Amino acid sequence: MSVPRRVRTGSAAALALAAALSGCATMQEGASSRADPFEPVNRAMYAIHEPIDTNLVRPLAQAWVDYVPRPVQSAVRTFFGNIDDGFSALNGLLQGKWDKAGDDLGRITVNVWGLGLIDIASEAGIPKGEEDFGQTFGFWGIPQGPYLFVPLIGPTTVRDGTGLGLRFYLGPLGYVDEIPLRNVLYGLGALDRRAEALDASAMVDRAAIDKYTFIRRSYLQRREYMVHDGNPPRKDDDE
Repeated sequence: MSVPRRVRTGSAAALALAAALSGCATMQEGASSRADPFEPVNRAMYAIHEPIDTNLVRPLAQAWVDYVPRPVQSAVRTFFGNIDDGFSALNGLLQGKWDKAGDDLGRITVNVWGLGLIDIASEAGIPKGEEDFGQTFGFWGIPQGPYLFVPLIGPTTVRDGTGLGLRFYLGPLGYVDEIPLRNVLYGLGALDRRAEALDASAMVDRAAIDKYTFIRRSYLQRREYMVHDGNPPRKDDDE
């Protein structure tokens, strides 16, 4: 089955990336339940997601890392990283973060010299802005809304999920008319993101008794950290 125009296959990488930056931070259960009013449904979705990721997606990602030549992996990561930088630049501008937007635009300009497949910008020390539509909505004061877990996409919220949908709709791959090529590109992007998160997945496996709760806490705290550029306001119910 082909992927409809402007619809991108979700990457399970969000699951592990959320855990990667969590450290040992915790929330009070009251705060967690308010953020996750649909917990029974979300847990059911996670129960669907986990065996698919464990038995299919993760082994594919590991095979990508183990057997695909490193230059090919790097070229794929740089290609999709340039798209990320473009959206980050746009969201930096929407938030008035001129330095971040400038860095992202600079990264794209420099990487053109590598045909978009060699990450010259990182070698030159130009940082990634790492802004997205969910962060922009948060910057504008839009509440995050309930936590959601979507199979093969991972943790999100109403706010972040809306931003993710907007990004997919506006993404350049949606303009690729050749359906097989477009689907291959979507698949490569999802596979690369999942491969990038393999170490984080292993950490979740080792550290968490209740993986669902660990992932939820990690994701929500990481997103709050990103919306506030590393300086989130302390809340009354924080531990």
